[in-house]
Amino acid sequence: MITSAGTPQRQKILVTGATGFVGSFLCDQLIKREFEVLGTQRDVAVMDSPFEVISTGEIGPNNDWSYALKDVTVVIHLAARVHVMTDVESEPLSAYRKVNVDGTLNLARQAVASGVVRFIYLSSIKVNGELTLKGRSFTANDVPNPQDAYSISKAEAEARLRVLAAQSGMEIVIIRPPLVYGPNVKANFLRMLKWVQRGVPLPFGLIRNSRSLVGIDNLTDLIITCMTHPAAANQTFLVSDNQDVSTTELLNLIGQAF
Repeated sequence: MITSAGTPQRQKILVTGATGFVGSFLCDQLIKREFEVLGTQRDVAVMDSPFEVISTGEIGPNNDWSYALKDVTVVIHLAARVHVMTDVESEPLSAYRKVNVDGTLNLARQAVASGVVRFIYLSSIKVNGELTLKGRSFTANDVPNPQDAYSISKAEAEARLRVLAAQSGMEIVIIRPPLVYGPNVKANFLRMLKWVQRGVPLPFGLIRNSRSLVGIDNLTDLIITCMTHPAAANQTFLVSDNQDVSTTELLNLIGQAF
């Protein structure tokens, strides 16, 4: 972008969920590539960040994004109600939809009104389903087959974003990662690391499955590529390290590392 004075102006990127596992790594990479970054998080903003971080509270259908979207050309929407192994909500699908569907569409509609060019949505491979037949991998063209409240909400958000893109002209990019790992990983992967580190016997010795994973550096590289690549517009991408492992192999590798 060139200003009226003829000097280059840094492209401004809005990253929701900027202080999470993926968000913090992604924002660090964006700063290194000299993008202007505005991040959001649910709780009180972090004060010692190298970029501006604002608090949004819980994302839902009524958030006002006007300040966050000012002068933004690309939105990278990472924030979500994430998949948990034990959900205490009495109506989990309703809770997921409020954040992942209604909250996402509210942000996307305001992005359209603000002139955002491209909206990148981090979805989940669980939209495709829970397993594949032997010798067959998921593809971006598969008919969605979500099996739980979390993945249903992600699939519904994808579908509504595509409709919005067709109606408005704002470009949508959907990325469905599998389990993401890397420095400062959290949630279920962190629990698994702690089990192995403590020497807890795990009943996976005979499992011969094949599971895709993606490193945080590979995922963020794809996201950054999708920000500007012309061919990424209105596409859905599946991403992995292209080095599938069984649960047994993964645990053995973690044990060797420890």
